[in-house]
Amino acid sequence: MAKDTKERILAKALEMFSQNGYVGTNIRELTASLGLVKSSMYRHFESKEEIWNSLLDELIAYYAEHFGSAEHLPPVPDSPEGLVEMTMRMVNFTVHDEQIVMTRKLLTIEQFRDERARQLATKHFLTGLTDMFTYVFSGMMDKGLLRKDDPGMLAFAYTAPISALIHLCDREPEKTDGAMAQAEAFSRHFIGIYGVTDHE
Repeated sequence: MAKDTKERILAKALEMFSQNGYVGTNIRELTASLGLVKSSMYRHFESKEEIWNSLLDELIAYYAEHFGSAEHLPPVPDSPEGLVEMTMRMVNFTVHDEQIVMTRKLLTIEQFRDERARQLATKHFLTGLTDMFTYVFSGMMDKGLLRKDDPGMLAFAYTAPISALIHLCDREPEKTDGAMAQAEAFSRHFIGIYGVTDHE
């Protein structure tokens, strides 16, 4: 039961932090929304800051497990079309998984207040994606599926517009379908330029 209560507190904290920010989230309101009193929260967390750090720990683990990380790299596709399919699986997940969506909103709000949030925002919005696709593109070049080029620069060029489209979905959810179609069209355009089909 204690574990369930702790998880409920963290889930509600994610929801409220992603909407109101850390400063704008009142612990009394958070606990009341769960049918708890403030004193009961302190049996699980010593402070609001501990809730914040525990939440970030959980979000890092969730992201690594479901999306990928330096220790959890995706398999290198076996065809140019495989890159499109892998990309769209990632885009679909990151746009529609509610916990990932709230995490992205939370980091966007808190990156200017909290050093840890700033580092995570940089990793999840830029460097982590670039590193992941640098690995993927290097492997595809080794398989003869992509033209030889600087895999890091290609990864940067590939992930930046897709990341921008994901953020568009957060700001204007009604544009999600169009943004996802544009991401797929961009991925196919990229393959048209850099893909190798004759394997020479």
